[in-house]
Amino acid sequence: MYKKIIFFFSIIIMTQSCQQHSVPKNSKYLSMVGDIAHDPKLDDPNFTLCDEKKTKQYHNLNEEMQYEGEKYALNNIFTTQYKPTGGVTDSGMIRIRFMVNCKGQTGRFRLISSGYDYKEKQFDKTITDQLMTITKSLKGWKILTDKTGPKDYYQYLIFKISDGQIKEILP
Repeated sequence: MYKKIIFFFSIIIMTQSCQQHSVPKNSKYLSMVGDIAHDPKLDDPNFTLCDEKKTKQYHNLNEEMQYEGEKYALNNIFTTQYKPTGGVTDSGMIRIRFMVNCKGQTGRFRLISSGYDYKEKQFDKTITDQLMTITKSLKGWKILTDKTGPKDYYQYLIFKISDGQIKEILP
């Protein structure tokens, strides 16, 4: 008798825990932590996504850098275009996160920076403005596809800065 009762309640608990819960359309919350919502004050109005609900996070890609020529090409671009500013001795990390749509176009750029102690830090604008401008100008982002077709995805670049100079670009 007890086995039947335990079995019955186990089935009820399992079926209830497997239900899909989605965020209502009028919710103030995004569907995933870290999603970049469109901000008309910051974002290009011409940048559109193919399917915002199915945007791939960078940790779901399981592939190499999604850029033509991969990291080698990115390093060359930033090495030639970034000009360290005299007298600026800022050090730490700058992350630029953005979206690549199903056509290989980029948008919704966001920047966050920290010192090497991981505490939030404001860098000199000559550094952050250059990095943002160069990142926005990159035209070699690959189109990511799966069995259903092209997908939108998130991408990021982290710049390790020492005394105003780029020491490393991640990932």
